[in-house]
Amino acid sequence: MIRGQRPLRVLVVAPSRYPLRQPHAGGLEATVWDRVRWLRSRGHQVALCAAEGSDFLDDVPEFRLPAPEWTRPEHSSDTEYPRGYAEAVDAAFDAARDRLIADRHHFDVVDNHSLHPAPIRWSVEADIPVVTTLHTPPLEALLEAAAEVSEASHRFVAVSQATARAWSVEGVDAFVFPNGVDTDQWIRGAGGPSWVWSGRVVPEKAPHLAIEAAREADAHIVLAGRIGDVDYFEQEIVPRLGVHARYVGPLHQADLCRLVGSSAVALVTPMWEEPFGLVIAEALATGTPVAAFDIGGVSEVLAGMPGSATVMPGDIVALAKAAAHLAAEGVREPLTRVWTRQAAVRQHSLAHRHREVERVLTHVAQPAAARRVPAVSW
Repeated sequence: MIRGQRPLRVLVVAPSRYPLRQPHAGGLEATVWDRVRWLRSRGHQVALCAAEGSDFLDDVPEFRLPAPEWTRPEHSSDTEYPRGYAEAVDAAFDAARDRLIADRHHFDVVDNHSLHPAPIRWSVEADIPVVTTLHTPPLEALLEAAAEVSEASHRFVAVSQATARAWSVEGVDAFVFPNGVDTDQWIRGAGGPSWVWSGRVVPEKAPHLAIEAAREADAHIVLAGRIGDVDYFEQEIVPRLGVHARYVGPLHQADLCRLVGSSAVALVTPMWEEPFGLVIAEALATGTPVAAFDIGGVSEVLAGMPGSATVMPGDIVALAKAAAHLAAEGVREPLTRVWTRQAAVRQHSLAHRHREVERVLTHVAQPAAARRVPAVSW
């Protein structure tokens, strides 16, 4: 914690669609999972509001949200909900708000990462400072909630300049605090012959274009990640698997690190305004070079990074050439992986990023500190 400051009492609000546990559902869940671990390691008292099945919910009476239950696995989706789920989440957030109001004196600040508008309004309804991290392009429900709160009780932070600009156009101003990765867990690998793609298997991440780029370069690529759109996977990925591509499913962090670190190059292929792209920082931390579509916050994550290249979104030929060049460069100069890893640690280490966030949480919580009561045992 910051020298001279008391530990904070923080309520971290996670996205509600998927539990916080490995293998992570996506970069957002991985980011919040790391946030909880890091704040607790710094001595702060952290409660969690997250979906049932999340880690960190076993030992204390945290705020629990319902997890979506699909009647058939193939119906699961990153964009749709099962019938009745949205209403159940609304009710759970109402209950969490009521409990927060009753236990207001137990908390200093809310660290909000939810895509639901309710926690934004808690700064007014529960009279508690809230810091909301913007992990996505503007969402209408969150914009409506943001219009109801004041800067005196609420701070918005964005994961990239590109994301901050998009929200600013809609009237929401945010400080920029990029995501980080745990470089003690994401360690340098030795490289290898195959290319790699990791992330959520959904149309906006476009892994099928990574397969096409590998085929263009006559390279082999391994895809890892959770299927977030079954129809897309069946129609665009399965037919492309074979000689040039293999899909290995979602992996726990250590296994994913080994896969990425043993690859020649990582491809990142967003076809939407990518807010950050945590997989970029993860790959760089293993020393694996990255070839990516230049869209959203991608170029910010790669700024100043050795072992990286960007091309126009959707340009498969250019992506294939860039990736092949980076892979060959790694073979010619093995120290490239060392330099890439070193640069990633300097720019994207979790400790460096989270200390910045810790200062924001501490600053925003100051009005609540004067009303502090003895800590309770959860």
